[in-house]
Amino acid sequence: MSDLSLSQAIDNIYTSIKANNEDLDLHIAALKAAMAKEGVKEAVFEPAKLAQSNRQGRKIMQAYFKKKGVAVAFSA
Repeated sequence: MSDLSLSQAIDNIYTSIKANNEDLDLHIAALKAAMAKEGVKEAVFEPAKLAQSNRQGRKIMQAYFKKKGVAVAFSA
């Protein structure tokens, strides 16, 4: 899983979120590895692709990913 590109890892996160967070922790670990490989400090997600794109949903996502060691930002 560590050979995924950053965009593939982010797409897997979107898919996992839409599938009721199935294997989310595995996808977060793959995202973290892809970020390290590409030298990226923050993963950027599009709010429109999230199940809960409101402020509360974004803050919950940021908090959960932060616990897993991944900084999250959202595109405009």
